Amino acid sequence: MSTARPLPQYLVQRYHGWKATTYKENQAWYRRLVSGGQHPRAMVISCCDSRVHVTSIFGADQGEFFIHRNIANLVPPYEPDGDHHGTSAAVEYAVTVLGVAHLIVLGHSQCGGVQGCLDMCQGKAPQLEVKESFVGRWMDILKPKFELVKDIEDGAQQIRTLEQFAVVASLENLMTFPFVKQAVDEGQLTLHGLWTDIGEGGLAWYEGDTGKFIPV
Repeated sequence: MSTARPLPQYLVQRYHGWKATTYKENQAWYRRLVSGGQHPRAMVISCCDSRVHVTSIFGADQGEFFIHRNIANLVPPYEPDGDHHGTSAAVEYAVTVLGVAHLIVLGHSQCGGVQGCLDMCQGKAPQLEVKESFVGRWMDILKPKFELVKDIEDGAQQIRTLEQFAVVASLENLMTFPFVKQAVDEGQLTLHGLWTDIGEGGLAWYEGDTGKFIPV
């Protein structure tokens, strides 16, 4: 494949620095991760946004989290139609093979995907409306929640609320997966919804009984 090229030099240098320090000092641990396989206690579904650093937020080390990232941390509904479903495949593997005890959906502030959904619902993003837009069709998952925020006049509050509804929509869709519902019903799996404020370093969790996000 002629379009593939060598890594940028700054990444090569960072790799050699890691190999000479972090890896060298923890070589036995890395080899144990390989020989013992992975046994994460939790799966985290987060946004692709480069500012969301899942492992840093929780001080997690390698082997602790099974992480899946996509646009706006969305989970689609269960659709066993034989097509390609990356997020659904990750959920299936985490629950049925790895047997994670916790499944966390982590949303965040200033989410570009959620902003795109809001713009699309307000008729401000025709480029996302076209059939060929992968982002637009992915954000269709969240569009039904727009009805719950369309009358919020404060723009900052409106986008933040929709960001949090992206977490709620994902939790609702997770329960449409038969193997997720079974694991939850049997007490083998718990679902968690979180939203983090990147600028303030805040974290809030979704309380299902009240439908509110409570600061941690």
